[in-house]
Amino acid sequence: MDMNTIQDLVPTAQPSDWRPGDAWLAGGTVLFSYGSSTLQRLLDITQGGWEPLTASAEGLEIAATCTIAELYAFAGELPPAASEWTSLAAVRPCCEAFVASFKVWNVSTVGGNVCTALPAGPMIALTAALDGQALVLSPDGSSRTLPVTEMVTGDGETALAPGELLRSMTLPAQALSSRTAFRRLSLSNLGRSGVLVIGRLDPDGTFVLTVTASTVRPVQLRFGALPDQAELRAALDDAIPFTLYHDDVHGLPQWRQYMTERLSEEIRAELAGETEAGQ
Repeated sequence: MDMNTIQDLVPTAQPSDWRPGDAWLAGGTVLFSYGSSTLQRLLDITQGGWEPLTASAEGLEIAATCTIAELYAFAGELPPAASEWTSLAAVRPCCEAFVASFKVWNVSTVGGNVCTALPAGPMIALTAALDGQALVLSPDGSSRTLPVTEMVTGDGETALAPGELLRSMTLPAQALSSRTAFRRLSLSNLGRSGVLVIGRLDPDGTFVLTVTASTVRPVQLRFGALPDQAELRAALDDAIPFTLYHDDVHGLPQWRQYMTERLSEEIRAELAGETEAGQ
């Protein structure tokens, strides 16, 4: 890691303080790993005083500065307001998908993982699968909200404009009250996710399938009711052109496509009650 151009570390969570040459800093696990030869200042948002997790009747707000350790602990000891949010069963598997060291587990943040926009980002998978809405603050004092599925646009690419700051992601109560099924696959036991798929069956019968890790950006499919195997396969083919499958040392596109289809069918069958959970 080489960041010898940094001139100042500024504790601030105010977008109006941003200027060209700045980078927002939360956990910094990726920023410090990659380094930079152009950045001049780091704006430390961890002093913003944001509550990591806020549960209400509307849903769960996850601050961008919430650490993976805090989110994992929350899922194990739910407050009364979240006692019926069955979809939170997906939280711990997504946290574990980091296969993280003690440092990453306790320092890395949910918002940082989303904004880094790596295809294998498990917080992207979690928040996208549960219809997360990202609150983005702009340097001019305005704010906007957009789905996580639209904020992450490619491998390392987001819809954030220069200086914009991710404040939080809110998971709506309706999505949180759904049944979920989770599948993840890697080429090695401790490797980066090559495929991560989460299925969701809402109380009204809607089926939502979210594909990440195998694709360069999140892909979400929605059905009014659970499809059959043929319908699901056809929908995946339509929604994910082959060029959208990721290609790196963690898996060839052909393998990622095949396993996406296979794991998606396992999820469909599980939520339909056709197989044992997790089989």
